[in-house]
Amino acid sequence: MHPPGQALPPPSGPPAGWYHDPSGFPIVRYYDGRAWTGHTTGILPPAPAAHSVLPVSTAVGAAVVLVVSLIASKVALEPLLRFDWPIVAYVAISVSIGYGPSIAWCVYSSRRWGTGRLTADFGVRFRWADFGWGPLTYVASILGAVFVSIIIVELDIPFTSNTEGIGDLDIDRTYVIALLISAVVAAPAVEELVFRGLMLRGLASRMPATLAVSAQGALFGLAHVDPERGRGNIGLALVLAMVGIVFGAAAFLLRRIGATMIAHAIFNGIAMIVVLTR
Repeated sequence: MHPPGQALPPPSGPPAGWYHDPSGFPIVRYYDGRAWTGHTTGILPPAPAAHSVLPVSTAVGAAVVLVVSLIASKVALEPLLRFDWPIVAYVAISVSIGYGPSIAWCVYSSRRWGTGRLTADFGVRFRWADFGWGPLTYVASILGAVFVSIIIVELDIPFTSNTEGIGDLDIDRTYVIALLISAVVAAPAVEELVFRGLMLRGLASRMPATLAVSAQGALFGLAHVDPERGRGNIGLALVLAMVGIVFGAAAFLLRRIGATMIAHAIFNGIAMIVVLTR
């Protein structure tokens, strides 16, 4: 007997409830407060963490900065071709003006609204598996582009390729080489960072994932509009929007953009090879 007011000793066993199986099996077993029972259940995997998002203003700012800087790059580069500078100079000018502001906006957005780390805020990560997911994403984007192209042809929608004139090496060989380097190296890195990294997360803060993926894809298509192509931009924007949607879906499902950077580089690289060798 314990004197009145004296605390009782703690129970010898844990309270009744569900616990990891004492034998080490990957299940949970019910303990009734005295002994382990035969009631068991599987251990559910932990729920995946929510997708990281950013304010929608970051997405709007990214779209504006990229479009303006790409136009400025083209306007600034064309008059300089007559000086016959080294190729590296034209590449530096094209990349710096065309993509420098977008990189700066991403860094600013990460520090202002995120953690300050691009890997965490925009999914800038690579895994060995991305060298498999990248080509698969490219194939999926081509299938999507072919599907949209069939619709464009059937509905007689105006279409003008954004690679027309590039194969004419006798005119501006220096410009073509600079464009090739930009398209295969710089564009995949920066455009994936902007569209599938920052913009997708910004849009996802205000709309469901499906709409966010579709919206960033549509903006990706519109970003490639060139006034010189006139009504031909309609078909081009539709095709590239589908490509952007496929890339966006892959980035959302994988939670990183390493695979889409690889897919984008393959997409642009093969397109340029076809144009330059035909």
